[in-house]
Amino acid sequence: MGALRVRRSITLLVLTLLAPGAAQTVTGPSPTSHRPERLGRIRLAVARAGLRLWLGCAVLAVLLVLISLLNREWVLGLFTHSWVLRPLAIGLFAGAILWPLLMLDAWRIGQAPELSRRSRQWIALLTAVLMIATFAVPTLLGRRVWAAADLLSGVFGSGKDSAAVDGRYNVLLLGGDTGPTRVGTRPDSIHLASVDEKTGQTALFSLPRNLQNVPFPAGTPAAKALPQGWNCGDDCLLNAIYKYGNDNPALFPGVADPGAEAMMQAAEGVTGLKVNYYVIIDLQGFEDLIDAVGGVDIDVATRTPIGGGSSPIHGWIEPGEQHLDGYHALWYARSRATTSDYDRMARQRCVMTAMVSQLDPAKVMRNFQGIAAAGSQVVATDIPANRLPAFLKLAQKAKRSQIESVQFVPPLIVPRHPDFAQIRTTVAQTLSSLRDGQSEKAEKDSTPTLAAPSASSEPTAAAPGEDPELPAAGADSTAEGKGSTPEASSQSASANVRSVC
Repeated sequence: MGALRVRRSITLLVLTLLAPGAAQTVTGPSPTSHRPERLGRIRLAVARAGLRLWLGCAVLAVLLVLISLLNREWVLGLFTHSWVLRPLAIGLFAGAILWPLLMLDAWRIGQAPELSRRSRQWIALLTAVLMIATFAVPTLLGRRVWAAADLLSGVFGSGKDSAAVDGRYNVLLLGGDTGPTRVGTRPDSIHLASVDEKTGQTALFSLPRNLQNVPFPAGTPAAKALPQGWNCGDDCLLNAIYKYGNDNPALFPGVADPGAEAMMQAAEGVTGLKVNYYVIIDLQGFEDLIDAVGGVDIDVATRTPIGGGSSPIHGWIEPGEQHLDGYHALWYARSRATTSDYDRMARQRCVMTAMVSQLDPAKVMRNFQGIAAAGSQVVATDIPANRLPAFLKLAQKAKRSQIESVQFVPPLIVPRHPDFAQIRTTVAQTLSSLRDGQSEKAEKDSTPTLAAPSASSEPTAAAPGEDPELPAAGADSTAEGKGSTPEASSQSASANVRSVC
């Protein structure tokens, strides 16, 4: 009889673990106080409600799994809405309270005078472990679901869907230092990612921030206001267009961020590609994001300083395979004390592609709360949340193919006097080669050349009142000074991106 009682007690606990409320439903009301019938009915009603809710969720989960076999993107799209995620998180938090209580009640029901003291102790220990598990699991899931809702509402825009053009989505990536909603007057890095909507094949076009004479797309209010383009000399560089957009919102109507819209139109004018969306990354907050995923692995080719410019160099990132935390990865992407803007562009591309290649679903899930907390402070975009499943799917495909990277830097172009027809031709040829699968570049030289002065070169000092991050007046870039022609200086100092990182 004692063994049978032990099995009954354990069975009630297992039933509650698999289906909360099942133990009470099976045993019926259980008198425990001076008002036995009423309390018994209340316990039974709560248990039955919990069981019905559990079974309903199980049936719904099975249906979603079956639907996902036919349309996975639609199912994922359901979970990109706060009105789905918030109630789900609240339900999980409620379950974290109710489930352990039902487990405790199942233990109470299973107790009998016939049980030995040793059996009671082991069953009590098992009950405590199961109560902790049934509290911890839904609480952890609830926190992650709530964090996901915060991430979606804090990062993804409510912008309109933008259809792929010629089978590609083109997304402008901007990096700045002063927060996701106010990237600052001068974005630090400017890249245009062009992604095939079916295969995920990606081309990454890097634009120098000191590009001049930038045109706007024909027919836009900005093109009418600036018929000669953004051409007021050294004060009218590509990275200053963000401020121009914010200062002239009437030229970029109907958008939440006129500065970002101005940069999108500028990228369209330069490359000839229709830009669908933008993503703004706060480079200072980027440190938190990299720390949240546990760091990033980079093959550092040359010794890179920490500090420089307006502050002294106080450390170095040494050559070789390095696992960089957020602080060092940020300095690796931003440092230019002993090199040029073009080297820095290459290193930024290396960090970006390393993040893409090294992030996988398992790592994201392990670090999700940290990523979500950092992400809402690091990133802002006008990509609608309902497009997230499609872009996640494309991102997974992109990881399986090599990213084609083109950097529009000397000697390919002269930033002060760019040949925009040549830029657009290069863009078109790059995308054509991706479509045809006939790229003539081998893996070792899959990226174009960029200007890179020797490691001993000193950056040009800025004149009083100038932004020290910008080239001095009359200079096309850090690499184009020293009294030599831009072409000769760039050619003699040209380097492959893979020699930089």
